[in-house]
Order: sequence, then structure tokens, then C-alpha cells
Amino acid sequence: MLRTSELDYQLPDSAVATSPASPRDSAKLMVIRRGSSHVEHLRFSDLPGLLNAGDLLVRNCTAVLPARFRGIRADTGGKVEGLYLSDEPGGNNSHRCRVLLKMRRHTPGAEIRLHNPAGEDSGLRMVLESRAGSPLGEADAVDAAIDSGWIVRIESDRDAKLAHDWLNRVGLTPLPPYILAARKKQAIDVAEAADRAAYQTVYASEPPAAAGRAEHGSVAAPTAGLHFTPAVLDRLAARGIASADVVLHVGLGTFKPVETEHVEEHPMHTEWCMVPPTAADHIARAKGAGKRVIAVGTTAARTLESFASIDTMRETNACSTRLLITPGYSWKHVDALLTNFHLPRSTLMAMVSAMLPGGATQLRDLYAQALSHGYRFYSFGDAMVVL
Repeated sequence: MLRTSELDYQLPDSAVATSPASPRDSAKLMVIRRGSSHVEHLRFSDLPGLLNAGDLLVRNCTAVLPARFRGIRADTGGKVEGLYLSDEPGGNNSHRCRVLLKMRRHTPGAEIRLHNPAGEDSGLRMVLESRAGSPLGEADAVDAAIDSGWIVRIESDRDAKLAHDWLNRVGLTPLPPYILAARKKQAIDVAEAADRAAYQTVYASEPPAAAGRAEHGSVAAPTAGLHFTPAVLDRLAARGIASADVVLHVGLGTFKPVETEHVEEHPMHTEWCMVPPTAADHIARAKGAGKRVIAVGTTAARTLESFASIDTMRETNACSTRLLITPGYSWKHVDALLTNFHLPRSTLMAMVSAMLPGGATQLRDLYAQALSHGYRFYSFGDAMVVL
């Protein structure tokens, strides 16, 4: 078993990226080849030259929702911050959903006047109905002061239809708290429009309809994909490197630190994922031709590995997964992994360790080397590829 302490490391505040590289593909890229001890330090724009014709890049095309919101309590005028998690059934002239809230005195029936991104009254209000509980501990991943979760209904002063489109009217980009904290500490101010564009992959799209789809987007970005630009995608295609899109709606549980002594004892969060038939066909062709399947990020890798076989993908292309990947895992579909540098003591670090011959020890050494070479960490940070 993997001790959680083996995934711990110290990161200076200066290494937390508060904004993406500009242009995106100018981010640094650490290249690790599992058959060699040599590590290369390149740029993300060099990625096409590292791959071979016929290799397949599998990307998570989920779209990030404007999931954060702000407002004030109607009765006290106190400030409220929150995060949308999922829709809930019920409601006729209103819209019901599950949210996390940061406010004083959570009381059923309390009304919140929601602000638009400019900080003005939106004409929409949120009414607390009942506690939802937080079995996955998402509140800890957002902010220790955020409540464990509420079922709320959204109502409109003017038009009931507006309540169902409330996120598009009031939502803000759900940047991770460590980015917001680093910006506050450094007095960095970034426009909401810039954040919304930066925290979305260039290939994000609405996923195909599928039975059992419980959510319609992510509350965090599949960050390995943020480095791609149209120019890099064109160069990949010109070299005969194919791509296929899968979907995993990223939830806050992905950032929850492991608090158990061993990673395998961690209560793994659940996320919805899907492999469209066209993607399954691309994977089958690549595997049949002896080519590599390269997962763009841990979410794409987790999606693929949640299916026992390509035939399973074709028969049941959508599922809810609680898959936890740690060193010693036998990979079924993924041959290589493109990923960012992750939070300490996280299941994401455990997954990357499982891709390395030296496991967590090798990963910690690589992270130390990345710091010595000036790499930037976390969501807007630099990348590494394990080939």
C-alpha cells in the first residue's frame, strides 16, 4: 500500500501559477521516458515532435461551468459566496440545485439576492431549503469555512425561465482557492472575462447526450488540456497524430487531500464519465495498430481506465466512476500520460506515480527537479508527459 506521506512535498508560494503561460503552448514541458533516466526540459509547443504518426491523444472535452456566485442576504445584507455543484429534481416556477455556501447563520428559508459578475443585483434570488450533507468532503477542498452543502431553489423577480439559466447570468469562473489566495496575497487583479477564457480548454464542448448523464459540466477544469492551442492541434494533425474526445465532469472531490494513512483507504469521490462510440473506435484502431494511447490529463486517464475493455466502452459508454489508481495498478488502455504538477497528498499524484517505474519516490524527485528548473505548479502551471 502507498503511504500518503510519500505524496507530500513542500512548495514555495512563488511556484503557484496565478495565470496561464502566454501563449498557452509556451508553458514548460518536462519529458519523462519510462525506459530512460534522462529527463528533457522542453516547451509544450514541442509536444507534436515527441509523438508518432498513428498515436492517439484522448482529451476530456467537458466544459467548465461559471459555478461560483456571490450575493447578499436579503434580511441582514451580509455577504454570501458559494459554489454550484449539481442540479436537483423538482421545482416548477423555480430551479433547484445543490450548492456550497459561505455565509453566517445558515437557516432554511433564508433568501440570498444574487449578484451578476459586475456586482449588481441580478433580479434572481436563492432560497435555502435544506441541508444536503457532504459525503465526499467537497467543502474541505474549497474552503474550510464553507458549509457542507445545501439544497436551494432559484427564483426570478421577472421571468420564471430566467431561474433555469441562473448560472449564465450570475456565475463566475470557479478558479481553485489556491489561485485566488495567491492573487490576493500578491495584489493581482484579473478580469472575469480573462479568467473565463483562460480556465477553459480550446476544445471544450457540450458532450453528446447519453442515458444516465447526471450533470452538464465541470466545476473545475481538466487542466492538462489548458496548454493546447489551435496551432499545436494543427501541427499534431499534420503529423498524423489523431485525437478523440471523452467526457468526465470534474467535481471538487478530485482536489480533496488524502487524509488516511494509506492512499488506498481514501474514500474516493464519484464522477460521471463517458466514452462516445467514435472515441472507442479510435482507441481500438490505435491499439490494433500497436500505437500509443496518450491520455491528456488524469481525468481522461480515469475515464478510459473505468471501463474493463473496449467492448465494454461500446456496450455501456457512460458510467459513474470511483476508480482510484495507485502504484502497482495494471493499465488497460492508457500507454502514456500528459499532466500538470499536482497538489501534495492527492489522488492525482498517486495516479501519476502509478505511471512511473519508480512510483511515488520517482515522482517526488521529478517534482524537486521541476522546482529547481523554475516550473510553475497547479492548474495554471506547467506540464509533464510520461512516455
